[in-house]
Amino acid sequence: MKKTLILGALLISGFTFAQTAKPVLEQEGNLVKATYYYEDGKVQQQGYFKDGKLTGQWVAYDAQGNKKSMGEYANGEKTGKWFFWSNKSLSEVDYSDSRVAAVKSWTQDAIVNK
Repeated sequence: MKKTLILGALLISGFTFAQTAKPVLEQEGNLVKATYYYEDGKVQQQGYFKDGKLTGQWVAYDAQGNKKSMGEYANGEKTGKWFFWSNKSLSEVDYSDSRVAAVKSWTQDAIVNK
C-alpha cells in the first residue's frame, strides 16, 4: 500500500511539472516567479527559481482551480512536506534529500466517519 501511494505521489508530481506551454516569468528580487497556465487562462502551477533551480513553494492546480499539489524546493530538490490532493484523498509526503522519507494518506470517507 505504501509503495502504491509513493508511486502515485511521484506520478502526480511528474505530471504536474511536465509542461508544454512556456511560463510567464517575473523578476522578484533575486528570484524569478514562474506561472504556467492552462489553455483557458487559469493558473496551472506557480513557483520560483533561483540561479536556474527550483526554490521555495510550488503550487499546482487542476483545470477547475482546485489545489492538486503543494510543496517546497531547496536548491532544485524537493524538501520537507509535500501535499497531494485528489478527488477524495489527501497525501502527505515527507522528502529528505529529495527522496521520499514517509507517506501519510487520508480519505474523505475516513474523515467523515470519525
